[in-house]
Formats: sequence, structure tokens, C-alpha cells
Amino acid sequence: MTITATHIPAIVALIAGILILIMPRFLNFVVAIYLIFVGLVGLGLLRWLHM
Repeated sequence: MTITATHIPAIVALIAGILILIMPRFLNFVVAIYLIFVGLVGLGLLRWLHM
């Protein structure tokens, strides 16, 4: 199996899900990082990721 850019979100989601099951407090950090990331992309500060 070749890992491409389309596999990255699934891999990140899988790892985050496992970590959240192990450490529930980790969910706060995951949500915070996600919201900050989406906000930066939405404002155009990370133009190379804007789709």
C-alpha cells in the first residue's frame, strides 16, 4: 500500500481516535488545535492549504 496525501487525514483521525480513547483529556487539545487550524485557513493566513 502506497501512502499518498489523500491518506493523511484518515491516518491522523485514526491516531487521534486511539489517543482520545487512551487519554480523554487529549480531546480538548485536538479540538482546540483543529479550531485554530480551520480559523487560520479560513482567514487565508495559510493560503497554501486553502481549498
